[in-house]
Amino acid sequence: QVQLVESGGGLVQAGDSLRLSCAASGRPVNSYTWSWFRQTPGKEREFVAGITWNSGRTDYADAVKGRFTISRDNAQSMLYLELNDLKPEDTAVYYCALYWKLIVAIPIMPNEYVYWGQGTQVTVSS
Repeated sequence: QVQLVESGGGLVQAGDSLRLSCAASGRPVNSYTWSWFRQTPGKEREFVAGITWNSGRTDYADAVKGRFTISRDNAQSMLYLELNDLKPEDTAVYYCALYWKLIVAIPIMPNEYVYWGQGTQVTVSS
């Protein structure tokens, strides 16, 4: 089993920045794609960004491209998401998730991911 714990969310103003972190424990995660999703009430969980095991490839949702940056530190079993130029529409609960297959891919569908954190709230005021 893998435990994922997100942190770094908060209440910010439009144009501000945040850095989200996700810590993994329980089993090594170095060989797996790791991604961020977000969800607002009444909506489906949506893909935000993903990164392959060796950081060789990243992928972003169009809505965040150019503003968010995903990175990982395999030595520390940590995943990060830098959120810049935040907008009110970025308000959501942000989740990290692990794609538990030894395939170099970044799926965008939540049901492809096995392990999830509990989420961290990001609220952006206008």
